[in-house]
Amino acid sequence: MAEETSGEKTFAPTEKRLKDASKNGDLLRSKDLGVAATMLIGAAFLQLAGPWMFEGMAETMRSGMHWDRAALDSFEPGRIGLRITMRLAPPVLLLGMLVIAFTIITQLGPAGNGRFQFGNLAPKGSRINPMSGLARMFGPNGWIEVAKGTLKVLLLGTIAYSWGSSRVDQMLQLNAVGLSGQLQFAWGALTNLFYQLAGGLVVIALIDFPVQWVRRMRRLRMSLQEVKDENKEQEGSPEARGHRRQRQRQIAMGAIAGAMKKAQFVVTNPTHFAVALAWDPQIAMAPVVLAKGRGEKALAIRELAAEYDLPCLSFPGLARALYYTTRERQMIREELYGAVAGVLAFVMALKRGEARPVPIMDLPVEMRFDGDGRPDPEDQYRPEIPA
Repeated sequence: MAEETSGEKTFAPTEKRLKDASKNGDLLRSKDLGVAATMLIGAAFLQLAGPWMFEGMAETMRSGMHWDRAALDSFEPGRIGLRITMRLAPPVLLLGMLVIAFTIITQLGPAGNGRFQFGNLAPKGSRINPMSGLARMFGPNGWIEVAKGTLKVLLLGTIAYSWGSSRVDQMLQLNAVGLSGQLQFAWGALTNLFYQLAGGLVVIALIDFPVQWVRRMRRLRMSLQEVKDENKEQEGSPEARGHRRQRQRQIAMGAIAGAMKKAQFVVTNPTHFAVALAWDPQIAMAPVVLAKGRGEKALAIRELAAEYDLPCLSFPGLARALYYTTRERQMIREELYGAVAGVLAFVMALKRGEARPVPIMDLPVEMRFDGDGRPDPEDQYRPEIPA
C-alpha cells in the first residue's frame, strides 16, 4: 500500500472545520424542504381560512360586476380599489407572514444550527465571476444539479399531470355550476394541488438531504497536514503549553505558599503526588496534612519544598494513601500513624545529622491505593530517598 502523503484530503472534517464552514455560510441545508414547508403552510391556510378569503373574493366580484345609474354618476375608482384592498389584504398579509415564519424556521433548524449565517450576505467575487459560474455549470456539481433538476421536473410534472387529468371532466362542466361553484371548485382543486406538490418536494428533500450531507463531507475533507495544523493551533505550540504550565504552577505556588512555610517535610510519589505535613503536639495529637496535590500542584509543592529547604521524601504508597484519605488542614488517619511516625523520626534524625536507614513502609491493606485511587492490596514497595 502506498504511503499516504500529507497533501491528500482523505480525513473526515473535524468539528472545528464544520463549525468554521457553517460560519462562512456552508451549511447542510435543503432548499426543497423550505419550498415544501412553504407550500404545506399555504395549502393548510387555504383550506382552513378558505371561507374567509372566499367570501371576500366573492363580495369583490359581485360589487365589481354590479352597476347602476348611481354607481355610474358617482364613479370613484380610488374608493373602489381601496375597498377591494381592505377586503383582500388581511388574509393575504396573514398568509405572507406565515410563509415567512415557516421559511425562517426551516432554515434555522438542525441544518442551520439554529442561527442566521451572515456570511452568506458578504459579497463574494466568485458569485459574479463568469469563469467561476462556467466552472460550476459544467463541472461535476453542475451536472449533478442538472440531474436533480430534471428529476424534480419529472416528478412534479407527473404529479401535476395526474392532478389535472383527474379533473378534466369536472372542468368541462363548470359552466353549469355558476360563479360560486366555480370558485369553490378552483379553491379545492388548488389546495389539493399544493398538498400533492408539497408531498413530492418532501420526497425530493428526503433524497436530497443525504446527498447534500455526503457532498458536504467530501468537500470539507482534510489532509493529514491540515489535521496536524489544526491540532497544533488548538493545543498551542510547545512554548505556549510550557507557558501555561508555568502559569498554573505559579498560581498553585501562590495558593499553597503560606501552608508550605509551616510544613516540616514532604512525601512524594515521587512525580505525580506530593503531600506536605507537619506535627505540633501542642496543636494536634497527630501530624496534619498542610497541602497536597497532584500534577502541577504536586510540582509546585516540590519546588517550594526545595526553596524552603524541606526534606522531600519518596514514599509512593504513603503519598497516595495520604492524598486519598486525608484533606488539607486535617489530621492523618489513625491507620497511618505508624508509617508517618517512622518518616517523622527519620526526618528528625536527618536534621540532627544522624545516619539512619530509610524506613520500610508496611501500610495496612485498606490504605494501599493505585494512582487512580482504586484499592491496590498487592502494592509492595521499598521507598528510596531521591538524590
